[in-house]
Formats: sequence, C-alpha cells, structure tokens
Amino acid sequence: MSTPFLVQALAVLSAPALGAVVLTGVRLRRRATDAETREAALRLRVDELTAERDVLQRTASCDPLTGVWNYRHLQLTLDREVERARRVDPGAVPRPLALLMVEIAGFEAVVAEHGRARGNAILRDLAQRLSVEIRRSDTLGRYGGEEFLVVLPDTGLDGAVQVAERLCWTVRRHQLLDWSPAGAEPGRVSGRNGLTASVGIAVLPEDGAHAALLLRAADRALGAARAGGGDCWRGAAELTGSEASEGGPVVAVAEAVENPGNLSPGAEEVSLTSAGTAHSTAAVAAGHDTGP
Repeated sequence: MSTPFLVQALAVLSAPALGAVVLTGVRLRRRATDAETREAALRLRVDELTAERDVLQRTASCDPLTGVWNYRHLQLTLDREVERARRVDPGAVPRPLALLMVEIAGFEAVVAEHGRARGNAILRDLAQRLSVEIRRSDTLGRYGGEEFLVVLPDTGLDGAVQVAERLCWTVRRHQLLDWSPAGAEPGRVSGRNGLTASVGIAVLPEDGAHAALLLRAADRALGAARAGGGDCWRGAAELTGSEASEGGPVVAVAEAVENPGNLSPGAEEVSLTSAGTAHSTAAVAAGHDTGP
C-alpha cells in the first residue's frame, strides 16, 4: 500500500476524533466561563448579604431615638471590656477601665415648651454631640430615658474625670436646635440652654471587679452627683459608707487633673475646688466658656 494512500486513510479515520477533541475543548471552555460567571454572581450576592447583615446588626445595636448605641450593645461591650481588662498575667495589675453614668436634667422644661417631638430631636442632637467628645475606642450609648453610659477602656480615674468635665460642659453649653445666641430666654443664664448633666464615675478594679459591680458603683456615684445639685461629677471611690447607701452628697478631695490626651483638641485643664463646689462644672464655667 502506497504512502499517500495511508496518509489519506489516517486523515479520514482521525477526522471524527479530532472533531470530538475540538468540541470537547469548546465545551470545557464554555463550562469554565459559565463557572466563572456563576462564581462572580455568588461573590456579589455574598457581598450584598454581608452588607445587609452589617446594616441589620447596626440597626439592632442602635437606639432608634438618639442613634447612639443601645442598652444591649452597652452590656455586651462592658462585659467584653471588663474581660479584656482582667485578662493579664497572674499577679499583674488589671488594665484600667472607667465607666461613666450620665444623666441629663432639664428636658422636662424643653418638652413642656416645645413639645415631645421637638424634645426628642434635641435629645438626639445632643447625644450625637456627646459621641464626638470621646475617643473612637470608647463607647457611648443610651442607658434609658435621659441617661447615657460611657465605657472608657484603658482609662483611669484622672482620664475619666477629664471626660466627665467635658461632657458636663458640652451639655451645659450645647446650642439647642431652637436656641438663638441673640439673647437668653427669661430666667435663663446667658449662653446656657437650661440643661445640666450629672455624672457618676466607677473605675476597675477599685470600684468593682465585674460589670454588675461597676454599674452599681456608677449608679451610686450618679445619685450623689444628683443630690449635690447636678452639673457635676462624683467618683464612687469617694463615697463613704452612708453616702454609698443613701446617695447623699460627698466631700470631695481638691485636686488638679491633667489632660489625659483622650479628649478632642481644645480641652482645657480644670482645677477642682473643695467641698461645696467640688466637682461642680459651674464653678469652673468661666474657664470653659472660652473653650471650643
């Protein structure tokens, strides 16, 4: 059999096989393209679901009225930060952690004058303003009513005092949505909005070793600040036995607190006076009125 004949015979016999190979390659490429398309669509869907989950988590953790963190998120954050602060080597000193309980007074007059809807809008505006007075690592949330809780990781008493002073100043000087600097309303001090803040301070580990004890200590200190006339702060460590149980006024220790560096720019040093005006932000208003 001649060579040309063999070549032609082999070409005829291999043509179907070659066609099958080509067709198989085309099908494999098509399947690969379809798989890539499906994978891209799945990745896009996963990204969409992740974004929706994040939105739902944020919504579930935020207070619907003020837009800051809610009570549930505060509980989880405080438990986590307490555990983190206590997670140290045996015999080592726990990392500092401060807790502020803030109560805003004066909203009854705002609601009576402007209505509940306007009062809610003012409370939301003030809550958002307070949230910018703390670090990103700190947590501010609504504890209930006009009460807020601030969790300050890696912060001792001195740093907590500075934050408390600044929050009191912010509440007192915050421009309400209906407030005009052109003139004060009758019976209101010029430049004031009629609102004041009372702050109770508790510090780990001095005032409690876990979240429940810290909350209890901060609540007692808040009661003492409220009994002292408001617009001031009190530390749980300064309460005597009777004052801790009754929430009465306390005698404070005069001290000068250094700026701990965890406040927004413009915070000033505050010298606190002794009993009677101790811890009262009204006593140092002149020094703060020129602040930012």
